[in-house]
Amino acid sequence: MIERRLSLPALRFGLRGGRFGLMMGVALLLGFVVLGLSPLFVDIAPPAQIDLLARLAGPSDTHPLGTDHLGRDVLSRLIHAVPVSLGAAFATMLAILAIALPWGVIAAVAGGRVDMVMMRLADIIMAFPTLVLALAIIGFMGASLQASIIGIAAAWWPSNARMVRALVLSASQRDFVRAAYLSGASRLRVIVRHILPQVLPPLAVIISLETASVLLALSALSFLGIGAQPPTPEWGAMLNQARPFFAQAPHMLLVPGLAVTAAVLALNLIGEGLRDLLDTREPYEW
Repeated sequence: MIERRLSLPALRFGLRGGRFGLMMGVALLLGFVVLGLSPLFVDIAPPAQIDLLARLAGPSDTHPLGTDHLGRDVLSRLIHAVPVSLGAAFATMLAILAIALPWGVIAAVAGGRVDMVMMRLADIIMAFPTLVLALAIIGFMGASLQASIIGIAAAWWPSNARMVRALVLSASQRDFVRAAYLSGASRLRVIVRHILPQVLPPLAVIISLETASVLLALSALSFLGIGAQPPTPEWGAMLNQARPFFAQAPHMLLVPGLAVTAAVLALNLIGEGLRDLLDTREPYEW
């Protein structure tokens, strides 16, 4: 019987080594979650409420982060943009994983011609620059946040599928996986019980880091005007709207820019922290 266990000294060492960055990243991410949920508990001005008499006003008691070119409260738009921007990034990453994870696992486990055909199809998609393929899909569907999610997911999954395949192939070479096959375990049982537990921890690191890149890509598309459309509050769209007024109202650009920076930093810190923890994890023993 195969027994899997973690070395407690190694785990404690990993917690000491990667705890600070991981805790900082989680704290930042939780801060965004609290910020995004605050309209449910605090009376905040609607993000689309226009006050032309207060347009381009600086921070004040009425508007703590100032107003934009239409007199809309920047703080309100920043808060309402949290579920839009982060939700779109997580939804895109979920769509990428829904394709990449089974694709990579099937290709690695099946091997032979199945592996060759599946990987060549992924290579064909990877031959197109990511943003070019995403722009082609958005052009076909029409500019919207939903089209941006589909376009990024369609262009992004092949590289993740190749990483999943590499992780599965590496895990399949472990002695306890071979012993499981020799003991008569079915292929599905070996994948679920012995291969996926080896693949998912390093994949969690990749997911965290990739989500940060996906967030930047979605923000870039919105900044170009082909992602989230007005009046939807979204960080990239807010940056695009603030660009002509930077000299007159720099807060319009700085606020969403700092929000994107903090969100990407949080996801990267979480990924780096998880990697530090997993680097000290001893492989499963049997």
